[in-house]
Order: sequence, then C-alpha cells, then structure tokens
Amino acid sequence: MAIIDRVKFDGLRTRDWIVYKHPAEDLVYGTQLTVGEGQAAIFVKGGSICDIFNAGTYTLDAKNLPILKALVNLPFGGRTPFSAEIFFLNIATKLDMYWGTSDPIQIIDPKYYTKLRVRAFGQMGLKINDYIKFFTELIGVVGPSEIVKFDVIMDYFKGILVQKIKTIIANIIINEKISALEITARLDSISHLAKDKISSEFNKYGLSIVNFFIKSINFPDEDFEEINDILKNRAEFEIMGDNRYVTKRSFDVYDSAASNDSGIAGAFVTGNVGAGIGGSLINDISAKVNPGAVIDNAIVKCVSCNFDNPAKSRFCCNCGSTLEAPKKLCLTCGTEIPANSKFCPSCGTQTGTKTCSCGAAISGGANFCPGCGKKI
Repeated sequence: MAIIDRVKFDGLRTRDWIVYKHPAEDLVYGTQLTVGEGQAAIFVKGGSICDIFNAGTYTLDAKNLPILKALVNLPFGGRTPFSAEIFFLNIATKLDMYWGTSDPIQIIDPKYYTKLRVRAFGQMGLKINDYIKFFTELIGVVGPSEIVKFDVIMDYFKGILVQKIKTIIANIIINEKISALEITARLDSISHLAKDKISSEFNKYGLSIVNFFIKSINFPDEDFEEINDILKNRAEFEIMGDNRYVTKRSFDVYDSAASNDSGIAGAFVTGNVGAGIGGSLINDISAKVNPGAVIDNAIVKCVSCNFDNPAKSRFCCNCGSTLEAPKKLCLTCGTEIPANSKFCPSCGTQTGTKTCSCGAAISGGANFCPGCGKKI
C-alpha cells in the first residue's frame, strides 16, 4: 500500500454516517491530519485506542502522538513510516432519527371497554458524547466496515426502544385510566418520561439522546368504529334524555318483533335492549293480556296491594285477592272472555247487553226477556 502523508475526510453528501474508517494504514512521521467540524479522529493500533483528535489540522509527530510513539518506538525527526488505523466519528447531532412500534400494543380501553391495537410513532436526536466508550463498546460489534450509518446503530437499540415505549404507554392507559382517545393531550409528558427511561440504555454505549418526541399515538379505523358507535348512543342519551331514549328504543324493538321468528322476547335480545327496559315492556304486554296480574320473571304481582307472589299463584298471599282475571261468557257465541271486555274477540258482539227480538235490552246473565218474557 502506498505511503500516505495527508489524511482527511470531507464527509458524505448526507449526514447519515456515524463512523468512517480511512483506507490509509501506512503513514509517515510528519503526516498532516485534518479533522473537520463535527468530526473526531481516533488512531487505533493493534485494537487499542492510541490518540483522539478533535476539529483542527495536526502534524503527526512525537508531540501529537505520545501514546502511539511509545507503542511503535518512533524516532524523533525524519519521515519514518508507521502503521495505524484512523477512524473518523460524526459527533454532530443527528436529529432526524425516526422510530415506530411495528407491532401494536393490545389493550382494553379503560373508558369504553373495547379492545384497541395502539401504535406509536416519533422522532429523536442522537449524538456521541463519549468517543472511547462508543468505539470500544459498539464499533467492535458493528465490525470494521468502511462506513457505518446511524441506521445500523439504531438497529441495536430498536428492541429496547420499542419495549420501553410500549410499557410506558400501556401503564398510562391502564393504570391511570386514560382513554386512548384522550392520550394525545399527554404526548409531551409521555415523551419526557420515555426519554428518561431510554437514555440510560444509550449512555451505556457512549451515546446521548438530545431530544425525544412521540408524534402520534393512534389505532386503526376499524377499532375506532366500535368507540364511535358508543359515542353516538351516548349522544342520543344526552340530547333526548333517558326517558325519551328508552321510548325510542322500545319502538325500535316493537318494529323488529313483527319480523323476528323468536317472538317478542327474541326481539328484545336482538335489539340489544337492556334487561330493565325489556322487562318493563314485557310486563306491559302481559298486563294487557291478563289485567289481573303483572308477570315479572318468576313472580306474579297483585294489582290490588302490589305484593310479589310466587309464580302460578291463584290468590294473593298478602291480601287474598284473586290473581286471575274474572271471566264471562259472550251472550252471542258463548266464548269465554275477560270480564272487562267490551267486545267479544270471537264474534265481535258488544258484551255488555243483548237486544231481544221485541226490542227490549237484556242484561248479561238474564234467562228471560224483561219485555216479552221470551226465554233467552
């Protein structure tokens, strides 16, 4: 390899490099070294760091290479050749480092009790703050590639970074009962907390996090649809009021009952009406069919004293009133009908009175006409 007497690195067009290994290894005593702004140069001999140079121009001699001189026994004066590896470090802050949680965080929203798949995305700034620690702890792992980029370094921290972020977000949502819909207001405080938790991991390798931002915490649109339905129902409660909302829902259930093969009770289930609403509607229907009692699951309510009696009771256990609606016979067709019915459901005749052929009105239960004496 040709002997080099001038060493410098002008950098790349982009700032995405963090380590550059200069190809020259055969140098001479008196070589000129130029280190640019935002750079540092490290001399390595036999795997050990010999000297570190910050921005500036240097002539490599005994004064500037005291450690290297001791290792290779460089003479004073002359242009004595020697071998060493030179690494340039990018010590400027890299601000456009982007990160994201590729796998979602599976959580139950504490406010809406729906399963969400939360993701987080953000940006961070990274900088080398300890050259020796960075070089010895990390570059040896990365390998002697001529150029090492920030993306390669970030690959080593991606696992711990994502794990810390997931844990922080999940703890805030679950332990502090913060809904995923409302967590955007906490992005600033979460970002500071995440920076504190993650910084120690980067400091182990001579890196410091200059800034750390969580730009977005979100979840898929299909997960939001579930919450959106809940919000719509809640809005109806607030706008219409509880009583009017219950009435509206009861009409929805009655409409669906006509086309539901499972009947009235099935309509309540398929219509998503709560037990309280469905129970009251069933009682209303039962009261119209059997006005003597109101059926509520396994009890029969007395209409006289409002006492709850065991199912299938014929008389009230509290007041002794009959729990069965009184019956009577239709005077026209003889069908047994409720006593308070005004018309017969079988023949449609008015049930209060009957008219004789002579025109006299015959009251219910009479055997002979009061006008002509004709037998009924």
